[in-house]
Amino acid sequence: MTARIIDGKTIAADLRGKVADTVQRLARDHGLVPGLAVVLVGSNPASESYVGSKMKMTAGSGMRSFDHRLPEATPEADLLALVARLNADPAVHGILVQLPLPAQIDAQKVIAAIDPGKDVDGFHPVNAGRLSAGLPALAPCTPVGCVHLARTVHPSLQGLEAVVIGRSNIVGKPLAQLLLAENATVTIAHSRTRDLPAVCRRAELLFAAVGRAEMVRRDWIKPGATVVDVGINRVTDAGGKSRIVGDVAFAEASEIAGAITPVPGGVGPMTIACLLANTVRAACAIAGLPEPKL
Repeated sequence: MTARIIDGKTIAADLRGKVADTVQRLARDHGLVPGLAVVLVGSNPASESYVGSKMKMTAGSGMRSFDHRLPEATPEADLLALVARLNADPAVHGILVQLPLPAQIDAQKVIAAIDPGKDVDGFHPVNAGRLSAGLPALAPCTPVGCVHLARTVHPSLQGLEAVVIGRSNIVGKPLAQLLLAENATVTIAHSRTRDLPAVCRRAELLFAAVGRAEMVRRDWIKPGATVVDVGINRVTDAGGKSRIVGDVAFAEASEIAGAITPVPGGVGPMTIACLLANTVRAACAIAGLPEPKL
């Protein structure tokens, strides 16, 4: 078997197109232009690159983009004051504080300070609780993207057996909640799971989000399963050349899976596209408009 490659770049481009069309309609019919504020503290190269992509795609979709760059030594109180100003700014509908933050800043305190209605990362405890309770919420972008990718293979996830490897608040836990909302049967596996390969072999949908390079091998995968690889790991080969790989051993997994996401080019592009979609959803909710169909 040679797995179908789930092309995250193309799927994300389609979603961004729908976002741009919705933004155009909102501006035309309601005079509403969604605005996204991104806050970056310090100069982490990976974060700078990621923020740059977010800002470019925000502007490309017709939304307003507000870029706030703060020095590495910024006190926590100054960041909290900026968040308060963005909460109160009617032109800002989405607020994203790029993680990780420097050691002097408590990330949980900053996340909790963001207005839940503008929390387009979906990390606020209110949004996490609403998601867990099955209520409308802004959900984290990467898990939303994972479900979107899975549904390009299986239009309905109802009744499918899903295994999520990883239990982080950013991916694993919210992904499990989103899959439950799709009526999948969900197992969350992690580093303490007994016989992890056997648990994974039950999965018709396998989501790997552990941050360990190529941990998931061929014999962990049920023949024909759909595999969504959230991992982004930099490895160095014997010749000293570095490359990006996922949490799944892609070449060997492709021999047995029915469909699989590549790394890069799978989940990554979807995360930014879902951030834009969350910003549009937040803008509509704040304005009292119906949730857009994206």
